[in-house]
Amino acid sequence: MKKLPTVRQLQYLVALRKHNHFGRAAESCFVSQSAFSTAIKELETTLEASLVDRTNRSVVFTLAGINIESQARRCLTNIEELSALGKSAGEPFSGALRLGLIPTIAPYLLPALLPALKASYPNLKLYLKEGQSQRIYQQLISGELDLILFAEPYDVPHTYIYPLFKDRFHFAYSELSDKQPKKSKVDFDTLDSDSLLLLEDGHCLREHALAACSLKDQVQISQFSANSLYTLVQMVNSDLGVTLLPEMALQYLGLNQTDVKTCKLQSDFSRTISLAWREGSSRQSEFSSIAKTIHTAVSKPA
Repeated sequence: MKKLPTVRQLQYLVALRKHNHFGRAAESCFVSQSAFSTAIKELETTLEASLVDRTNRSVVFTLAGINIESQARRCLTNIEELSALGKSAGEPFSGALRLGLIPTIAPYLLPALLPALKASYPNLKLYLKEGQSQRIYQQLISGELDLILFAEPYDVPHTYIYPLFKDRFHFAYSELSDKQPKKSKVDFDTLDSDSLLLLEDGHCLREHALAACSLKDQVQISQFSANSLYTLVQMVNSDLGVTLLPEMALQYLGLNQTDVKTCKLQSDFSRTISLAWREGSSRQSEFSSIAKTIHTAVSKPA
């Protein structure tokens, strides 16, 4: 029978890729550097492939090493899911659940989401990770996360998507400004140049807002941007421009303490809030039940 890599060897390889340094990787695995290095060499022998090029100062993964490490992460994820499946067989919805959320969702859904999950699954240990869409998607695929809450449209291949609800956009402006809309109808192409305030590149909400505006060109987009919705509100309050805000966030942004006013737009400009997990996950049934619980808790945000 052909000799196969051990789980420990795969864990060491993933750690080496993460730290790109034998000493730091060995330390993260709580073993000596010599034992760690020996395990990597044994893995190379087993696989009959050179995984890393070693120098005095750095570690460079070969193409084979990159591909094998990627597959190793998938293998370790499957093993973790196998272990979780065994533990949950006697007690469903117990153990760890790692949930990723984007910054324009997390602060506004968690007040409703967390109590609902705790009430429905008291033995579930929930771990949260906030990050931009691309980051948490990569962590989902690599196995670092089990589920992600994100906003569509956004491309997340190799996942199962459970839509939760639509989150409409509201036009936000300063009450002291001359940019107040008439009868909730906003012609974004007639906005002043450099007046449309958006989040920084990397936030999917920026792309969703731009799609809602359907601008013929981009002269209306301000050269300044924000890293949070709260900062956008402060910029609008200072009459630096106008913006679009998601409905779910309105009650949390302290608008009543500012001169910022909002109105729904006539057209159904919105994003879709969805939950996603990896295709073929062994926890499919569990995740589907959790998705239904979340849907009940947050489908009608206050």
